[in-house]
Amino acid sequence: MFKKCAICQKGALSGKIITRKGQYKAKGGTGSKIARWSMRKFLPNLQKMRVLIDGHPKKAYVCTKCLKKGTVQKV
Repeated sequence: MFKKCAICQKGALSGKIITRKGQYKAKGGTGSKIARWSMRKFLPNLQKMRVLIDGHPKKAYVCTKCLKKGTVQKV
């Protein structure tokens, strides 16, 4: 199981890696086609740190977006 942010519950998202073949129409070709694709995961930037959760210090994973916003209080 992937880790989640303790504040905003941000976790892993799934997506695709797409490989295209052919020359683009703008460059004089007949257009690009999708040759193959495979699934991948987009992972959030999580940092393990000691934070105050419900008034108690705990070690938790926090995303950098929550750190920049200042929604988390470091111990």
